[in-house]
Amino acid sequence: MNELLKVRRDKLAAFEAKGVAPFGHRFEVSHHANEVLEQFEHLEGEAESEEEITIAGRLMAIRGHGKASFSVLMDRSGRIQIYFKLDVLGEEKYSQFKLLDIGDIIGVKGRVFRTRRGEITVRVDDFDLLSKSLRPLPEKFHGLTDTEIRYRQRYVDLIMNPEVMNTFVARTNIMKSIRDYLDERDFLEVETPVLGTIAGGAAARPFITHHNTLDIDMYLRIATELNLKRLIVGGMERVYEMGRVFRNEGMDVRHNPEFTSIEIYQAYADYRDLMDITEGIVLNAAQKVLGTTVINYQGTEIDLAKVKRISMNDAVKEATGKDFLSCQTVEEARA
Repeated sequence: MNELLKVRRDKLAAFEAKGVAPFGHRFEVSHHANEVLEQFEHLEGEAESEEEITIAGRLMAIRGHGKASFSVLMDRSGRIQIYFKLDVLGEEKYSQFKLLDIGDIIGVKGRVFRTRRGEITVRVDDFDLLSKSLRPLPEKFHGLTDTEIRYRQRYVDLIMNPEVMNTFVARTNIMKSIRDYLDERDFLEVETPVLGTIAGGAAARPFITHHNTLDIDMYLRIATELNLKRLIVGGMERVYEMGRVFRNEGMDVRHNPEFTSIEIYQAYADYRDLMDITEGIVLNAAQKVLGTTVINYQGTEIDLAKVKRISMNDAVKEATGKDFLSCQTVEEARA
C-alpha cells in the first residue's frame, strides 16, 4: 500500500475513533447545486430564517487553512462552493473537517450567501461524512484522459469529466423520446429471450454458454430480429424492442461486445414506411433533447430535417460516376 492510500486509511480510523461511521448514512437532500445557484435570490432572503438547505456530493477541492476553509462540492447537477468556519462548526466538528480528503462524499446543512468576490456559497452549519474515499482521484490538472481507463472505469470518468454526465442524460432522454414516438403510433414494446438455441438474426460470432438443467449449449443473442418476426407472425402487427445484444468479435472504442440495438417491425408496410418512421424518430429525438433539428458535427452543420433519400446505386454513381446497375456481367462489375 502506498503512502497516499495509507494516509486515507489512517483518517478512516480517526473518524471511527471519534464515533463517526465512515460509510452508509442516509441523508435528506433539499437542493442540488444548480438549484442553489438558480434560486440564490430567494434562498439568500431566507438566510436569517430557521430553515437551512441541505446538499450532498463529492469534495473536489479544499482551499485554506487555519480557522476557515473553502471547498468545492460536486453533485449530479454541477459544482458549488461551500465554506467551513471554526466559529460556526465548533472545535469537534472542525477537527472532523480536517480529516476530510478530496473525493470524500459529505452531506451539508447550511445557509446561502455571496462572498466578497461575488461567488455564491453555502456556509456549512453542520455536515455528515457519508462516504470516505480511500483512493485519490486522478491529478486535477491532467484530468482523466486515458481512453482505456475512461471506458473501463466509467465512474472515475464521470467524476473527473463532468461533461460526460450530459452524454448519459442525453442518452436517457433520447431513449425516452424513441419510446414515446413509437408508443404514440401503436407499436408495442416487448422483451424477447436473450438466450437461444441458435445464433441467428445476423452474421456474427456468438457468445456460447451452457444450460445445466437442459444440458445443452445456448447462445447469447446477436440480434433481436428472429423473435420479433415471430411476434409479427403471431399477429401483433407492430412491435419493437430496445435490447442488449452480444457479439464475440473484435472491440475498440466504437465496437463493444455488448450493445443496445433498436429493432422495429410493422406488418402491411414496406421500406418507405420504415423510412418515414426512422426519419421521424431522429427528428423527434433532436427536438425533444436539443430543441432543434440543426446540429454541428465536427465543424459541419447538419439539418436533420433535410434528409436526402437516395438508392445505394445512385449514391455511388453520384460520388464516383460509376453505374453498377448498367453492368451486364460480373466481369464488367469487377472492372
